Amino acid sequence: MNTLLITATEESTGKTAIALALAKTAHDRGQSVGYMKPKGTRLQSSVGKTLDEDPMLARELLDIDAEMHELEPVVYSPTFIDGAIRGQEDSEELQQQVKTQFAGLSEGRDLMVVEGGGSLSTGGIVGLTDPEVAELLDASVLLVADYSQPGDIDGLLAAVENIGENLGGVIFNRISDSAFEELDSDVIPFLESRGIEVFGAVPQETSLAGVSVDELADELGANTLTDIESDAMIERFLVGAMGGDEALRYFRRARNAAVITGGDRSDIHTAALEASGVKCLILTGGHRPSPAVLGRAAEANTPILQINTDSLTAVERAESIVRSGRTRDRRTVETMAELLGERVDVDALIGSENSE
Repeated sequence: MNTLLITATEESTGKTAIALALAKTAHDRGQSVGYMKPKGTRLQSSVGKTLDEDPMLARELLDIDAEMHELEPVVYSPTFIDGAIRGQEDSEELQQQVKTQFAGLSEGRDLMVVEGGGSLSTGGIVGLTDPEVAELLDASVLLVADYSQPGDIDGLLAAVENIGENLGGVIFNRISDSAFEELDSDVIPFLESRGIEVFGAVPQETSLAGVSVDELADELGANTLTDIESDAMIERFLVGAMGGDEALRYFRRARNAAVITGGDRSDIHTAALEASGVKCLILTGGHRPSPAVLGRAAEANTPILQINTDSLTAVERAESIVRSGRTRDRRTVETMAELLGERVDVDALIGSENSE
């Protein structure tokens, strides 16, 4: 059995999308694939229980018949962390719990995909960092890293040293067009000269960087003022702080954007609703727009969200949501699987097309 632990140099590098895409690719090739995320870190409350969204998606994609407590033995919540610091958690018991659940999930599998939690060091207070989990489960580690400038390699080398002998290799993700040439000509040869295998580099893909209007509303805690169903993805945010005519010229150059502006700026609202690239309005300050604006939004099929914070805070929160690169659904995983197939040596990671 092949056990692959996917971790990352830092949070929000696309680790989850890569982990599930590799697992789904192996599953589609006819392999028996298991999945586990020992530390649940991407938490939401559901029916009174705090669970990680990633194992829930994995269970659906891979047709896994397992309970959530098996896929996610440690719920790494703020409450858990506080208790661990106070000595209320036993590290050895937790490690044994992870091993026990892994043994059950991996029985009869060709491939086990183990997803790391948060960043490489998450879990340190209970001896369950990703390198420690890899050692515990005898897993080969795939390290996911961003790259924009040569200085980023310092962090990657530190992560490689931390992982040690269990390192299988590296994948670079979300690489801009301007960084690809330097990565190919200088960085990858440098890493390979140090014995670090690089399986490939995935380009930046805008469809993976966005967030749906519904997700944006949930994350911002916004009130939705329109009864409009929209599957639009928001990739960027524009601040409406200018005059109406100038705003219209500005908004017409946008694509897949949300406009953030005060709820009392009807001139900005009107301009935004006339621009086809504006997919959503986020109104700040708790002000409700006029009935005329709401009517125009319905005609344009453009949702309007309302929040009580100021525009600057709204921009910071909204951009952090988009930067998180969260894995949302089957579409995201399928898109990543296509990118990996084109840019990464997938066979070296999960086996060839003819694997039994």
